[in-house]
Formats: sequence, structure tokens, C-alpha cells
Amino acid sequence: MKQIQMLITVAFMATMMVACGKKEDVIQPTDPTDSVVEVKDNIYQFKVLDGNGDSVSLANYEGMVILVVNTATECGYTPQYTDLQNLYETYQDSGFVILDFPCNQFGGQAPGSYDDIHNFCTGTYNITFPQFAKINVNGNDASPLYVWLKEKKPGNIQWNFTKFLIDREGNVVRRYEPNTNMIMVESGIKNQL
Repeated sequence: MKQIQMLITVAFMATMMVACGKKEDVIQPTDPTDSVVEVKDNIYQFKVLDGNGDSVSLANYEGMVILVVNTATECGYTPQYTDLQNLYETYQDSGFVILDFPCNQFGGQAPGSYDDIHNFCTGTYNITFPQFAKINVNGNDASPLYVWLKEKKPGNIQWNFTKFLIDREGNVVRRYEPNTNMIMVESGIKNQL
């Protein structure tokens, strides 16, 4: 009887060790058409959803300096859209792009549909940089892109308008918290261009 219990215990422990492997070994798909894959080497290996729910490969931005930002339309930091648009207009011809991911996880400050959010941003702040489908950036259903970003520059996202700077090789080089002065963000962008 003791041998059977011991075998059951060993089998259970082996199963748990496999099931509880390091989370960085596997990243869940970004969109439903993607399959579970090994750890991503750079941002270009991710796919995200656009406002129509279509899959977009971030390989489309290969060779560019990228600023990834989670945004909200009813946040105290929402006026940063003006600064972001100014950065985009200033540096886009040099190979710079901003990738905007609306997120409603912080105080419910990004309510509404993609169309509601996009119409607000284009109408109020005249944004012209790419804006994608609303995502989660923390928790079990966090976008795999954000799981990866937070592995490269650790820590949960604390609020809207956290920014990640990606170099021309697709690597995360800086993380900027929402209250970081935009002059510092611009300096980081210029250093990568």
C-alpha cells in the first residue's frame, strides 16, 4: 500500500513540475489564429489585432524605432496624446513609429468600443499613428506582447501611458513610466534613430 501511495505521489509531483514550468518558456498567442510558441526573441515575432479584429504582424515595423504605449481616453495622462502625436510627426520620416494599445484595466478609463476610442483620439488629438484593438496588459489574460515587454523590463504595468522603447533590431531598450517627462522619452527616441 505504501508503494502505491509513493508512486501516486511521485507521479503527481512530476505532473505538477511539468505544469508549473517557468512561465517564460511559453507565451500564449496574441490572436486566436496564432499557436502557442516558444519564447520570442524580438517584437517582430508577435501578431496583434487591429481595430477590425484582423491579425497584424509586428514584422511590418522591422527596422524602425518603436514606442509601444498602453493608453486610455479618460485618464489624467490622456493629454499625452498631443505629445505622442508631436513625436510621431517629428520623427516618423526618420523611421519612428508609435504603436497604441488602448487598455481599460486602470480605473475603467478606456471605455467603449475600438471605434469610440479611435474616433475620440483622431477627433480630439488628431492622432495618425497606428492604434490597435483594446487589450489587457496585466493578469492572466494579458496580451502576450505585454507579457514579453514586462519580461524584458520587469514589473507589472502600474497605469495608463506606460511606454516601451524598441530599437531597430526589435529589442526593448527602455521603459518609461506614465509620469516620465516627455523630454526624456524624446531623448531616448533620438538616441535610437
